[in-house]
Formats: sequence, structure tokens, C-alpha cells
Amino acid sequence: VQVVESGGGSVQPGGSLKLSCAASGFTFSSGSMSWYRQAPGKEREFVAALWGATGRTNSADSVKGRFTISRESGKNTVHLQMSNLKVEDTAVYYCVYVDLGDREHWGKGTPVTVSS
Repeated sequence: VQVVESGGGSVQPGGSLKLSCAASGFTFSSGSMSWYRQAPGKEREFVAALWGATGRTNSADSVKGRFTISRESGKNTVHLQMSNLKVEDTAVYYCVYVDLGDREHWGKGTPVTVSS
């Protein structure tokens, strides 16, 4: 299983970015794919998740209404559309696939910087 994030970059407050997580080595019909983030000097925190079998999603309160997780039809790719970005959204964003055996497969992360 391989998980690769892309789409990070620098943006001004109020701007938007779309992150992508491309996974290979499995069929995303079970388990979950999630986004986490880790800001400098802070612990990694949950951002959003999508379950493969049902398409159900969940997101952290801090990003509700601003971030949307979605799945690209027919592909093992999950996106995180981020809008109205705030300075406090600055972090390295990680994608993780958790399979039915609760094994975690992490990507190496993509950095997002929000500053004026």
C-alpha cells in the first residue's frame, strides 16, 4: 500500500487549496481514508475522514463549513477542498488509509502555509 499527498502550498488568509491523496495497492471499498495535520510545535490532529464502504464523512469542528473531503469516482483518490483558510490552518497535512485490520498506511505529508 502506498499513499501520496499533493497540492500543498502557500496561500493568503481567506484563500483556497485542494489537497489530493492518491493511494495504490488496494481497492478503497472498505476501511477509511483520512486527513490529519500537524502544526509546528503541536501534536498531529484529525481533520476529516471518509469511509470507503459507505461514503460517510466526518470532520473536525475547527474545519466544518470550510473543508470538504471527497472521493474521486472510480479511483483510490481522496481530496480535501479547503476554503476560507486561516493562519491557524498552517500545518503539514497527512493522509492515512486504515484498512479493515486497523493497519495504518501514512503518506509523507504536504505542507500548507497560510500567511499574509
